[in-house]
Amino acid sequence: MTLIQIFVLALVQGFTEFLPISSSAHLILVPVLSDWPDQGLAFDVAVHVGTLSAVVMYFRHELVQMSRDWLISCVQRRQVGESRLAWAVLWSTLPVAVAGLLLNDVVESTLRSELVIAWATIGFGLLLWLADVSGSRRRDVHQIGWKDVVVIGLAQAVALIPGTSRSGITMTAGLFMGLNRQAAARFSFLLSVPTIFLAGSYKTLQLVMGAEPVAWGDLLLGIIISGATAYLVIGLFLKWLDRTGMLPFVLYRLLLGGALLYFYF
Repeated sequence: MTLIQIFVLALVQGFTEFLPISSSAHLILVPVLSDWPDQGLAFDVAVHVGTLSAVVMYFRHELVQMSRDWLISCVQRRQVGESRLAWAVLWSTLPVAVAGLLLNDVVESTLRSELVIAWATIGFGLLLWLADVSGSRRRDVHQIGWKDVVVIGLAQAVALIPGTSRSGITMTAGLFMGLNRQAAARFSFLLSVPTIFLAGSYKTLQLVMGAEPVAWGDLLLGIIISGATAYLVIGLFLKWLDRTGMLPFVLYRLLLGGALLYFYF
Protein backbone atom coordinates (compact mmCIF):
# COMPACT_ATOMS: atom_id res chain seq x y z
CA MET A 1 0.00 0.00 0.00
CA THR A 2 1.13 3.53 -0.73
CA LEU A 3 1.22 6.25 1.90
CA ILE A 4 -1.73 8.04 0.29
CA GLN A 5 -3.81 4.84 0.33
CA ILE A 6 -3.07 4.28 4.02
CA PHE A 7 -3.90 7.88 4.88
CA VAL A 8 -7.14 8.05 2.86
CA LEU A 9 -8.52 4.67 3.96
CA ALA A 10 -7.67 5.20 7.65
CA LEU A 11 -9.15 8.70 7.50
CA VAL A 12 -12.32 7.34 5.87
CA GLN A 13 -12.71 4.64 8.51
CA GLY A 14 -12.13 7.05 11.38
CA PHE A 15 -14.48 9.65 9.95
CA THR A 16 -17.36 7.32 9.02
CA GLU A 17 -17.39 4.61 11.71
CA PHE A 18 -19.45 6.60 14.21
CA LEU A 19 -21.43 8.79 11.84
CA PRO A 20 -24.71 7.37 10.47
CA ILE A 21 -23.34 7.04 6.93
CA SER A 22 -21.80 3.51 6.88
CA SER A 23 -18.06 3.00 7.19
CA SER A 24 -18.18 -0.43 5.52
CA ALA A 25 -19.77 1.08 2.41
CA HIS A 26 -17.09 3.75 2.17
CA LEU A 27 -14.24 1.25 2.68
CA ILE A 28 -15.69 -0.86 -0.13
CA LEU A 29 -16.30 2.10 -2.45
CA VAL A 30 -13.01 3.99 -2.04
CA PRO A 31 -10.84 1.28 -3.67
CA VAL A 32 -13.48 0.79 -6.39
CA LEU A 33 -13.78 4.48 -7.25
CA SER A 34 -10.03 5.11 -7.07
CA ASP A 35 -9.10 1.88 -8.88
CA TRP A 36 -6.91 0.83 -5.96
CA PRO A 37 -6.37 -2.83 -5.08
CA ASP A 38 -8.29 -4.15 -2.08
CA GLN A 39 -6.53 -3.08 1.10
CA GLY A 40 -6.64 -6.57 2.57
CA LEU A 41 -7.89 -8.09 5.79
CA ALA A 42 -4.94 -7.00 7.92
CA PHE A 43 -5.51 -3.32 7.22
CA ASP A 44 -9.26 -3.65 7.86
CA VAL A 45 -8.43 -5.13 11.27
CA ALA A 46 -5.97 -2.32 11.99
CA VAL A 47 -8.33 0.57 11.27
CA HIS A 48 -11.06 -1.10 13.33
CA VAL A 49 -8.60 -1.38 16.22
CA GLY A 50 -8.03 2.35 15.79
CA THR A 51 -11.72 3.24 15.98
CA LEU A 52 -12.26 0.84 18.89
CA SER A 53 -9.45 2.52 20.84
CA ALA A 54 -11.04 5.92 20.10
CA VAL A 55 -14.47 5.06 21.51
CA VAL A 56 -12.94 3.31 24.54
CA MET A 57 -10.79 6.37 25.25
CA TYR A 58 -13.67 8.82 24.79
CA PHE A 59 -16.06 6.91 27.06
CA ARG A 60 -13.38 5.56 29.40
CA HIS A 61 -14.98 6.89 32.58
CA GLU A 62 -18.43 5.52 31.69
CA LEU A 63 -16.97 2.16 30.65
CA VAL A 64 -14.98 1.79 33.87
CA GLN A 65 -18.09 2.56 35.94
CA MET A 66 -20.26 0.23 33.87
CA SER A 67 -17.72 -2.60 34.13
CA ARG A 68 -17.32 -2.22 37.89
CA ASP A 69 -21.06 -2.05 38.55
CA TRP A 70 -21.68 -4.98 36.20
CA LEU A 71 -19.23 -7.17 38.12
CA ILE A 72 -20.82 -6.17 41.43
CA SER A 73 -24.27 -6.93 40.03
CA CYS A 74 -23.13 -10.41 39.00
CA VAL A 75 -21.85 -11.11 42.52
CA GLN A 76 -24.80 -9.57 44.38
CA ARG A 77 -27.40 -10.61 41.79
CA ARG A 78 -29.09 -7.22 41.71
CA GLN A 79 -28.86 -4.01 39.71
CA VAL A 80 -26.09 -1.69 40.91
CA GLY A 81 -25.45 1.81 39.55
CA GLU A 82 -24.64 1.55 35.83
CA SER A 83 -25.02 -2.23 35.70
CA ARG A 84 -28.41 -1.87 34.00
CA LEU A 85 -26.80 0.03 31.11
CA ALA A 86 -23.96 -2.50 30.94
CA TRP A 87 -26.41 -5.39 30.68
CA ALA A 88 -28.35 -3.50 28.01
CA VAL A 89 -25.18 -3.12 25.92
CA LEU A 90 -24.25 -6.79 26.30
CA TRP A 91 -27.72 -8.14 25.46
CA SER A 92 -28.06 -5.77 22.49
CA THR A 93 -24.80 -7.19 21.08
CA LEU A 94 -26.07 -10.79 21.01
CA PRO A 95 -28.16 -10.57 17.77
CA VAL A 96 -25.33 -9.13 15.66
CA ALA A 97 -22.85 -11.65 17.08
CA VAL A 98 -25.07 -14.58 16.10
CA ALA A 99 -26.00 -13.08 12.72
CA GLY A 100 -22.37 -12.28 11.97
CA LEU A 101 -21.29 -15.88 12.52
CA LEU A 102 -24.16 -17.34 10.49
CA LEU A 103 -24.21 -14.85 7.60
CA ASN A 104 -20.60 -13.72 7.27
CA ASP A 105 -20.00 -15.54 3.96
CA VAL A 106 -23.20 -14.14 2.43
CA VAL A 107 -22.36 -10.61 3.56
CA GLU A 108 -18.80 -10.80 2.22
CA SER A 109 -19.84 -12.15 -1.17
CA THR A 110 -23.45 -11.69 -2.29
CA LEU A 111 -24.19 -8.41 -0.48
CA ARG A 112 -20.84 -6.73 -1.17
CA SER A 113 -21.93 -4.85 -4.28
CA GLU A 114 -22.47 -1.25 -5.39
CA LEU A 115 -26.19 -1.89 -6.00
CA VAL A 116 -26.80 -3.17 -2.46
CA ILE A 117 -24.80 -0.28 -1.00
CA ALA A 118 -26.71 2.28 -3.07
CA TRP A 119 -30.20 1.12 -2.09
CA ALA A 120 -29.24 0.49 1.54
CA THR A 121 -27.71 3.95 1.75
CA ILE A 122 -30.89 5.56 0.42
CA GLY A 123 -33.45 3.36 2.18
CA PHE A 124 -31.93 3.42 5.65
CA GLY A 125 -31.15 7.11 5.24
CA LEU A 126 -34.86 7.84 4.74
CA LEU A 127 -35.67 5.62 7.72
CA LEU A 128 -33.23 7.64 9.85
CA TRP A 129 -34.96 10.87 8.81
CA LEU A 130 -38.38 9.42 9.64
CA ALA A 131 -37.18 8.32 13.08
CA ASP A 132 -35.66 11.73 13.77
CA VAL A 133 -38.79 13.71 12.89
CA SER A 134 -41.37 11.32 14.35
CA GLY A 135 -39.69 10.06 17.53
CA SER A 136 -40.85 11.54 20.83
CA ARG A 137 -37.22 12.02 22.04
CA ARG A 138 -38.29 12.03 25.70
CA ARG A 139 -36.02 9.45 27.33
CA ASP A 140 -32.30 9.47 28.18
CA VAL A 141 -29.77 6.64 28.12
CA HIS A 142 -30.52 5.64 31.74
CA GLN A 143 -34.14 4.94 30.86
CA ILE A 144 -33.41 2.22 28.32
CA GLY A 145 -35.62 -0.82 28.93
CA TRP A 146 -35.68 -4.38 27.70
CA LYS A 147 -37.97 -3.56 24.78
CA ASP A 148 -35.35 -1.03 23.63
CA VAL A 149 -32.63 -3.64 24.03
CA VAL A 150 -34.46 -6.13 21.80
CA VAL A 151 -35.35 -3.62 19.07
CA ILE A 152 -31.94 -1.92 18.95
CA GLY A 153 -30.13 -5.27 19.13
CA LEU A 154 -32.10 -6.70 16.20
CA ALA A 155 -31.61 -3.47 14.26
CA GLN A 156 -27.85 -3.71 14.75
CA ALA A 157 -27.87 -7.16 13.13
CA VAL A 158 -29.34 -5.54 9.99
CA ALA A 159 -26.20 -3.39 9.81
CA LEU A 160 -24.34 -6.40 8.40
CA ILE A 161 -25.80 -5.29 5.06
CA PRO A 162 -23.19 -2.93 3.52
CA GLY A 163 -24.50 0.61 3.27
CA THR A 164 -26.83 0.29 6.28
CA SER A 165 -24.49 1.86 8.88
CA ARG A 166 -24.23 0.23 12.31
CA SER A 167 -24.36 3.58 14.09
CA GLY A 168 -27.12 4.81 11.78
CA ILE A 169 -29.48 1.86 12.24
CA THR A 170 -28.99 1.70 16.03
CA MET A 171 -29.65 5.45 16.33
CA THR A 172 -32.69 5.02 14.09
CA ALA A 173 -34.06 2.27 16.32
CA GLY A 174 -33.33 4.28 19.45
CA LEU A 175 -35.12 7.35 18.09
CA PHE A 176 -38.13 5.28 17.05
CA MET A 177 -38.26 3.89 20.59
CA GLY A 178 -38.45 7.40 22.07
CA LEU A 179 -34.83 8.02 23.07
CA ASN A 180 -33.57 11.56 22.63
CA ARG A 181 -30.78 12.19 20.13
CA GLN A 182 -28.00 12.24 22.71
CA ALA A 183 -29.24 9.00 24.28
CA ALA A 184 -29.60 7.24 20.93
CA ALA A 185 -26.09 8.33 19.91
CA ARG A 186 -24.43 7.51 23.23
CA PHE A 187 -26.00 4.07 23.43
CA SER A 188 -24.95 3.43 19.82
CA PHE A 189 -21.36 4.41 20.66
CA LEU A 190 -21.27 2.27 23.81
CA LEU A 191 -22.76 -0.59 21.82
CA SER A 192 -19.92 -0.27 19.32
CA VAL A 193 -17.33 -1.39 21.89
CA PRO A 194 -18.29 -5.10 22.12
CA THR A 195 -19.48 -5.12 18.50
CA ILE A 196 -16.24 -3.81 17.00
CA PHE A 197 -14.25 -5.96 19.42
CA LEU A 198 -16.06 -9.13 18.31
CA ALA A 199 -15.81 -8.25 14.61
CA GLY A 200 -12.14 -7.35 14.98
CA SER A 201 -11.42 -10.57 16.89
CA TYR A 202 -13.12 -12.63 14.18
CA LYS A 203 -11.13 -10.90 11.44
CA THR A 204 -7.94 -11.30 13.46
CA LEU A 205 -8.61 -15.04 13.73
CA GLN A 206 -9.06 -15.17 9.95
CA LEU A 207 -5.80 -13.27 9.54
CA VAL A 208 -3.87 -15.59 11.86
CA MET A 209 -5.23 -18.68 10.11
CA GLY A 210 -4.45 -17.25 6.67
CA ALA A 211 -1.16 -16.67 4.92
CA GLU A 212 -1.49 -12.96 4.20
CA PRO A 213 1.79 -11.06 4.71
CA VAL A 214 1.66 -8.30 7.31
CA ALA A 215 3.20 -4.83 6.83
CA TRP A 216 3.33 -3.77 10.47
CA GLY A 217 4.35 -0.19 9.74
CA ASP A 218 1.31 0.32 7.51
CA LEU A 219 -0.98 -1.15 10.16
CA LEU A 220 0.41 1.03 12.94
CA LEU A 221 -0.05 4.17 10.84
CA GLY A 222 -3.59 3.10 9.99
CA ILE A 223 -4.40 2.56 13.69
CA ILE A 224 -3.09 6.00 14.66
CA ILE A 225 -4.87 7.90 11.88
CA SER A 226 -8.22 6.12 12.22
CA GLY A 227 -8.13 6.34 16.02
CA ALA A 228 -7.31 10.05 16.16
CA THR A 229 -9.91 10.88 13.52
CA ALA A 230 -12.65 8.82 15.19
CA TYR A 231 -11.97 10.42 18.58
CA LEU A 232 -12.46 13.91 17.12
CA VAL A 233 -15.57 12.85 15.20
CA ILE A 234 -17.27 11.42 18.30
CA GLY A 235 -16.78 14.65 20.22
CA LEU A 236 -17.93 16.91 17.39
CA PHE A 237 -20.93 14.72 16.56
CA LEU A 238 -22.23 14.73 20.14
CA LYS A 239 -21.59 18.45 20.46
CA TRP A 240 -23.50 19.41 17.30
CA LEU A 241 -26.14 16.66 17.20
CA ASP A 242 -28.95 18.54 18.95
CA ARG A 243 -28.37 21.60 16.75
CA THR A 244 -28.19 19.88 13.39
CA GLY A 245 -30.29 16.76 13.91
CA MET A 246 -29.94 13.90 11.45
CA LEU A 247 -30.92 15.82 8.30
CA PRO A 248 -27.36 16.58 7.06
CA PHE A 249 -26.48 12.88 7.21
CA VAL A 250 -29.75 11.90 5.55
CA LEU A 251 -29.08 14.32 2.67
CA TYR A 252 -25.53 13.00 2.31
CA ARG A 253 -26.82 9.43 2.14
CA LEU A 254 -29.39 10.35 -0.51
CA LEU A 255 -26.75 12.11 -2.62
CA LEU A 256 -24.29 9.24 -2.27
CA GLY A 257 -26.87 6.57 -3.06
CA GLY A 258 -28.22 8.56 -6.00
CA ALA A 259 -24.73 9.10 -7.39
CA LEU A 260 -23.97 5.37 -7.18
CA LEU A 261 -27.17 4.50 -9.02
CA TYR A 262 -26.44 7.11 -11.69
CA PHE A 263 -22.82 6.15 -12.37
CA TYR A 264 -23.06 2.38 -12.01
CA PHE A 265 -26.58 1.56 -13.14
